[in-house]
Amino acid sequence: MYDMKAFYEAQSVADAIRLRLEHPEAQILAGGTDVLVQMREGKRAGKELISIYGIDAIRGVALDNDENIRIGSLTSFSHITKDPLIQKYINVLGEAVDMVGGPQIRNAGTIGGNTCNGVTSADSASTLFAWDAIVELTGSEGVRRLPIQQFYISAGKVDIHPDEIQTAIIIPKASYENCFGHYIKYAMRNAMDIATTGCSVNVVLSEDKKTITRARIAYGVAGPIPMRAPSAEAAANGNPLTAETVEAFGAAVLSDIHPRDSWRASKAFREHIAVELAKRALTESIRLAGGELA
Repeated sequence: MYDMKAFYEAQSVADAIRLRLEHPEAQILAGGTDVLVQMREGKRAGKELISIYGIDAIRGVALDNDENIRIGSLTSFSHITKDPLIQKYINVLGEAVDMVGGPQIRNAGTIGGNTCNGVTSADSASTLFAWDAIVELTGSEGVRRLPIQQFYISAGKVDIHPDEIQTAIIIPKASYENCFGHYIKYAMRNAMDIATTGCSVNVVLSEDKKTITRARIAYGVAGPIPMRAPSAEAAANGNPLTAETVEAFGAAVLSDIHPRDSWRASKAFREHIAVELAKRALTESIRLAGGELA
């Protein structure tokens, strides 16, 4: 079935770090929804595998002492979607990962595996970018945390040291408090398809619900890695809830994104979709926040 050189099963985070140091060429295995398929296709034939799937200490969602949302890297997509904390504070993330594959994939696939793949089309990635997520990495020298924007280096490449594993995704309280968002995935099929473009927007409104205090937007498949659109954010921040603000927000994304031509869609089509998704996601985020366009 699977052509592998050796299989090691980590019993703890410390054990996983030890195994990584002892077997530097080994591939980390979490849910296996990508790695095992690639092995079956022969792309990772003869590899050593280190399974971290049994480490319960890095599974689940909780609030830390500072009320940041801590999502263990082995938390499955299904768990995230159904978790009460996610539903209360950042429901858009649950909605986004609920668009990954089918039920079997969502039951096995993990948020850590989805981000560590480093692909721009990951359904979780644009929402994590838009909510200023922090990636926690644990290695032989301790814990390292970095903004998710710095974690992604290039297409398929992320900043993980040879002795580290990803242990959590953290959403700071300042990022989710009084914040409401919406994710839209555009794909060729309605189910079990990779995104042609994905757009995640969130807003914080003024107390009187008349002004956008803060808007954030991020895309998948608008460049080699997921990316924010700071020009669009600037076009919305501090402005009233009007159709003109929404139009300016959508138009401004073209200053930031860098889609490419591919067999899935042309660059021009992706740019067109990106503008439209930005406007729709902003409008829905405003509605969810209790605002109404004038």
